[in-house]
Amino acid sequence: MNRKCTWLVIVLVAVFGLSLIVGEGMAAEKVFKLGILGPFTGPAAKSGNEMKDAAAMAIDEIGGKVGDYKIELVYIDDQSDPSKGTSAYAEAIERKGVQAGILNWNTAVSVAIQPMLAKYKVPHFFCMGAGKAVNDKWESLPPDDRYLIMKGWPIPQKLVVGYVDLLNHAEQNGIWKPKKKLVALWGEDTDWGRSLVGGMAKGLKENGWEIYTEEYFDLKKTDFYPYINKCKKAGVTLLAGSSSGVASVSAIIKQQREIGFKGLVIADGLGWVGDWYKMTGRASDGVLDMQPQLATPAQQAWVEKFKKRFKYNPSPSAAGQSYDYAHYFVKIAKRAIEKYGELNSETITKVGREEVAEGKLTFTRSDGALVHASYGTDAASRPDPKISPADFFFPVIQYKNGAGVNVFPEDVKQADLMVP
Repeated sequence: MNRKCTWLVIVLVAVFGLSLIVGEGMAAEKVFKLGILGPFTGPAAKSGNEMKDAAAMAIDEIGGKVGDYKIELVYIDDQSDPSKGTSAYAEAIERKGVQAGILNWNTAVSVAIQPMLAKYKVPHFFCMGAGKAVNDKWESLPPDDRYLIMKGWPIPQKLVVGYVDLLNHAEQNGIWKPKKKLVALWGEDTDWGRSLVGGMAKGLKENGWEIYTEEYFDLKKTDFYPYINKCKKAGVTLLAGSSSGVASVSAIIKQQREIGFKGLVIADGLGWVGDWYKMTGRASDGVLDMQPQLATPAQQAWVEKFKKRFKYNPSPSAAGQSYDYAHYFVKIAKRAIEKYGELNSETITKVGREEVAEGKLTFTRSDGALVHASYGTDAASRPDPKISPADFFFPVIQYKNGAGVNVFPEDVKQADLMVP
């Protein structure tokens, strides 16, 4: 063999060997595709993008890997629309290979995706679209088709009792004595709005309040002047409701101040977006909400880190909880690898059903939980998270000068209730 042929053989062998090494390296990298479901466009886009950014931040903090699996995030824009959300999710599974999903913000979407999850056998965790219709749909499915493993928010009826208890406490202790116990209720025209307002109406009526009106509006509605004017003329002393439409809820708060409404205002969910004060200004002073607060040194350090990266204030509900839930999913994924040796839809589902749904695998302060003391469910609570001061817990807060402080329950109170 001449020298030229010898060198050619050497080069070919080297190239072949290098290709084997590269091929083995590429084959060694495993990828797990995690869907992040949320309204990244549409009326709740502000909340959706907080969720998206917070989830990305959490996955970045673990180096984007769980074991030897690269975690690839696939963002699924549901636009707060059940049909569009279901189609987008199905496409993400079929074309992009999504193997599990987390989060979302709209109740109708949480309902609509459940049969689709069962069809593809893809587990989903931590829906924050949490109206009772989600639970009803989950309960209607055979256990083997329940691929929504755990919600990220309880049905609103479980939380709104806090407002009723606060009002009873204020009246019984002489803190607030309204001229008449007349309430006007308002809400977004969705299952979430109707669930929350319906739960509030039930509790208020049981405690002697008269319902003057109960009205529901489109998520995009911003003209509430006629509604507030008639409430003021009727002598309403409590204006209470909820909307995930940012423009809608900020409009009702500003307009009640412009008209000169003199009663108490409950705007459940005002603090779902971090920059709510830019939209409401001083009109929000005195408004009641139920929100966890980001007040501890560790929480404030996280807020600053988030602001430095994304250039806006994060909310505890949309951003803070999404950050925690993304880390909770990482813990579930690690357990799937530990228990079954691989990470895929099937092993994630098994851990979800065998350990998360049974209350055996939770995410707590010791794991790095930021917002709540502990995240988890159990046989008595599922698919909702457990609620208690030691678990998932929202105090009643009151806003002033752009900040919220706890006013109820008494054991977490930071300030007295301001009354009209």
